[in-house]
Amino acid sequence: MISRALTKHLRKMLKLFPVVSLTGPRQSGKTTLLKNEFPKYKYFNLERIDLRQMVLADTMGFLRNAGEKVIFDEAQNLPELFSYIQVISDERGTPGQYILSGSQSFLLNTKISQSLAGRVSINHLLPFDISELPEKNFDKEELILKGFYPRIYDKNIKPKDFYPSYLQTYIERDIRTLKSIENLNTFTRFLGLCAGRVGQILNISSLANDTGISVNTAKGWLSLLEASFVIYFLKPYYRNFNKRIVKAPKLYFYDTGIVSSLLGISDKNVLRNHYAYGSLFENLIISEILKAQIHSGKRPSVFYWRESNGTEIDCIIDNGNNQITALEIKAGETFSQSFANNLLKFNVESSFDKVRKIILYSGKDETRISKIRVASWNNFGKLLKQII
Repeated sequence: MISRALTKHLRKMLKLFPVVSLTGPRQSGKTTLLKNEFPKYKYFNLERIDLRQMVLADTMGFLRNAGEKVIFDEAQNLPELFSYIQVISDERGTPGQYILSGSQSFLLNTKISQSLAGRVSINHLLPFDISELPEKNFDKEELILKGFYPRIYDKNIKPKDFYPSYLQTYIERDIRTLKSIENLNTFTRFLGLCAGRVGQILNISSLANDTGISVNTAKGWLSLLEASFVIYFLKPYYRNFNKRIVKAPKLYFYDTGIVSSLLGISDKNVLRNHYAYGSLFENLIISEILKAQIHSGKRPSVFYWRESNGTEIDCIIDNGNNQITALEIKAGETFSQSFANNLLKFNVESSFDKVRKIILYSGKDETRISKIRVASWNNFGKLLKQII
């Protein structure tokens, strides 16, 4: 089993909170992590209807007999359980009593907020981050196409075989469970149109019109995709710059393998010549920054910057203590002076104690240009540790 970076943080939280929750997309490795890293915990999978009926028959009795270290997987299937866990955990008054895991984030977290507020540490496990992969020599095209879902690596499944089945299961099982959607074909079309807008500023009206649905329906479906860890929104960074900055978010997917599948890209040559190649590379980098922060227990602090005059920075990382990293992401392998244009126009040094400017591109050579670091994709793993 590949060790997950989040494990260290989970162990720390179990020493501080009576309840720890773990959510994330389906098949991101939650069950494998919990069973292998926490063997002293008694494990119950609440996908089982018979087990749910057993718990409901005498919930307090079940909890008392289960012991002081218990994992409830797919816990959103039994929301009635949470209020009882609150009572038991308060009676015992010790940390690390329960781990609640589930793939349906918004259901689980809604119930947690009602019953376990102040008693629970909320955590997310996403697909592998780049530091967790067994191989360290990364081909960026292969990573974009292959994505990061553990089963692809554990079972050596080809992306073209994995992702269509994964998406079909997600749409037919999770979507029908989470929200009443009458026409799944329309939702599938909506998902594909989202894939075509990766890295773009979100225009909900355009997305709704192209799908043939109302704006309110589009908003609901976007919230659904976000809650089930398919997409995320990169918000603009506009601290103290409210009047000059575009405020709509950008749309990205947590995993580039899903995007590639939705766009029908399964070959490296097709990928290199595809209109979305640059956006997919950008998605790859920003997702890795996001995953690295989340898997180390940090609150995500990743944004983008775009002024009304057109100056845009792909990624802004708020490093805290009034320090930021401004990162431009370029898929090209040949360096061009134009790569630095927006960073040269990004004059915010007087507003921060430290501004670090970096260009990450696909070439091999590294240098500095006017206080801008030019970094190679080949050293991305090392760079990632420095900027998060």
